[in-house]
Amino acid sequence: MRMAIQGIGICGGFGQGVAALRAALQTGRVEPQEVCIEHKGMTDRLPVYQAAVDGLTEFIPKRALRRIDHFSKMTLLGACLALKDADLLEADRSRTGVVIATGYGTLKTTFDFLDSYLDFGYSCSSPTHFSNSVHNAAAAHVSMQFKATAPSLTLTQFEMSVSSALLTAQIWLAENRVDQVLFGAVDESCEVLHFWRKKFFAEGEQGPIRPFALETQSAVVGEGVSFLLLTRAEQDAAYAFIDRVKLGNHDVCSLRLPQDVRLIVGADGHKETGPWYAQVLKDRTATAYAPLYGSFPAAAGFDLAVAALMLRERKLYLLEDQGVPETTDLQATEEKLACLKFGPAGDYGLIQLSN
Repeated sequence: MRMAIQGIGICGGFGQGVAALRAALQTGRVEPQEVCIEHKGMTDRLPVYQAAVDGLTEFIPKRALRRIDHFSKMTLLGACLALKDADLLEADRSRTGVVIATGYGTLKTTFDFLDSYLDFGYSCSSPTHFSNSVHNAAAAHVSMQFKATAPSLTLTQFEMSVSSALLTAQIWLAENRVDQVLFGAVDESCEVLHFWRKKFFAEGEQGPIRPFALETQSAVVGEGVSFLLLTRAEQDAAYAFIDRVKLGNHDVCSLRLPQDVRLIVGADGHKETGPWYAQVLKDRTATAYAPLYGSFPAAAGFDLAVAALMLRERKLYLLEDQGVPETTDLQATEEKLACLKFGPAGDYGLIQLSN
């Protein structure tokens, strides 16, 4: 069943909102921030695409956010921006479902809770950190703040989280369980993640990300949130339609890419996924946008937002690592886009969109 994208709420290293995303696409480059990792008296500096949530108090009172962690604040901000973009902030949301896709979940809060347990024991560990580390906590915050009393769910399948969550949203709409779905893709970074990525990918954590240098480790960690407000395709789409969502494994059953679509690939500088992209892109041109927001499992949701924006504006943005940054009009034959994301074992998610 087709789904219509009615609103986008996005926040990443490039800023907040559709206008910030458009500006990043036009500029063709976003510089990551620098973080410090201290370990055994040593200090390492690493680039990270960090997301700020300072605009959240425009929508939700500061008092209501007092005990909410960064992961849930990003999720709430993405939902607010999507509803604002769709002009539905004041609408009834009793039949609005909430689906969250995340690869890592609430990393920082989970480690903070474990620290409190190790430092103070079972009886004095932090109840605030515990409650926010529960897997569906961010989706629950969205449901409560917006009185969305339809189903809510959080899905984790690493790189396939976005495609898997979209299939759930599709089923809910097809079964008439909801009238619309707030679909969000969100991941956060934290010091523990930075430390272990430095350990695992010592040769490639300094950037810049080179998506099509498929044999080179160039990934730079990122974080952020991308929300879409989805409805049934019987309504006109403010941005674009999601025509098809497919999950599979290229090693088990070879992926056959449609010939009439332009590809946006989730190549984000991880060389372990490079061979899979190389196999399917032999005779195809593709674009990639990881240099704008970094490397994290839920970044496929950002690719989806980019595709929807380009279809709405009928413009194709090329980044500087794929030639001179430029903007061209989408041709009639290019008004179908597909977002492709591979995992390290050949698993893939393919999302096709059209006007």
